[in-house]
Amino acid sequence: MKFRTSRWAKTVALLALVGVVASCGLPRVGPNKREIFRGSVQQQGDAFVVEVNDRVTRATAVVPALGFSEAFINAGQIGSDTIRPGDTLGLVIYENVDDGLLAGTGVNSTALNEVQVDGAGYIFVPYAGRIRAAGNTPEAIRRLITNKLADQTPDPQVMVSRVAGDGATVSITGVVGAQGIYAIERPTRTLTAMLARSGGVTVQPEIARVKVIRGGHTGEIWFQDLFEDHRYDIAMRGGDRILVEADRRSFTALGATGQQTRVRFESQTLSAVEAIAQVGGLNSQTADPTGVFVFRNEPEEIVHQVLGRTDLIGTQRMVYVLDLTEPNGVFLARDFVIRDGDTVYITEAPFVQWSKTLAALTGTLSASTGLVNSVNTASGK
Repeated sequence: MKFRTSRWAKTVALLALVGVVASCGLPRVGPNKREIFRGSVQQQGDAFVVEVNDRVTRATAVVPALGFSEAFINAGQIGSDTIRPGDTLGLVIYENVDDGLLAGTGVNSTALNEVQVDGAGYIFVPYAGRIRAAGNTPEAIRRLITNKLADQTPDPQVMVSRVAGDGATVSITGVVGAQGIYAIERPTRTLTAMLARSGGVTVQPEIARVKVIRGGHTGEIWFQDLFEDHRYDIAMRGGDRILVEADRRSFTALGATGQQTRVRFESQTLSAVEAIAQVGGLNSQTADPTGVFVFRNEPEEIVHQVLGRTDLIGTQRMVYVLDLTEPNGVFLARDFVIRDGDTVYITEAPFVQWSKTLAALTGTLSASTGLVNSVNTASGK
């Protein structure tokens, strides 16, 4: 009877070992290379898997194109005393006659103390009519009024001054030293001068983006480009809104890397090598350098260049493969540009799963041996 119990216990333990090893799902960071290639269009999948070469790096090297339109660039500087809608002006008109158009008998001057510039930018002056004030300086307005009155009264003399109103102002928000509303003054007529007036940017200059909103038009530029091309140091206009913010582009790192996380760009352009370096490089214990993948939704026009075909419509799922062990592998990874929203995935080396399998088997065998010994002890063996 004891003999039968011993054989029964060993059989149960062996069956348990086989069942555990056969049914267990070993932990891993994600799909392996074979599984990714199995999902390619070439194998009835829904993504195009493409090995990166020099032609692919050139076709996919797309970075955000930032800059100001000609309307922004060609706008000339305005004076610090330029009048704007809502300002209040003071006018004094002198007439070289005893009984003038505006002045009473015995008085040769007339003061119009509070003349407000309307929303359309005009003021009304008796006998001169509607005069365009907004966008002009007091001196220009003086000449306009003088010319209008010259045919009606001999040698009129006009004085114009701003009584109230801040003149042309801009608002600055975002990652600057001091957000606020600033007047366009003689030292701050351009974008760089206005940014300096607000305390400058408070993030790394390499990733700072400057957006200018003027009416219904918007322009955006990299902060560094303002100093590399003087054309982008545009003239300010009253009502401009300036927003300075850090670059919001990011990629996701997964797999056998130093960390698995969403990562912000640290420069205007980012290569695959730099992206891997930002997350601590390849995990020296588990990473497979032949299995570096970049997952991306690629626009139609770039897909056509990469695949050499024109029959695809709309955005396509693309998986780019980099093999760092190839003679040219690191150079290709250095030239391959990472874009906003990319997923960089590093597969585990094949031996990692083998090591996990051996560890699982060893642990299972130990547990089974312990079970058999327990049964033998209980049965008196």
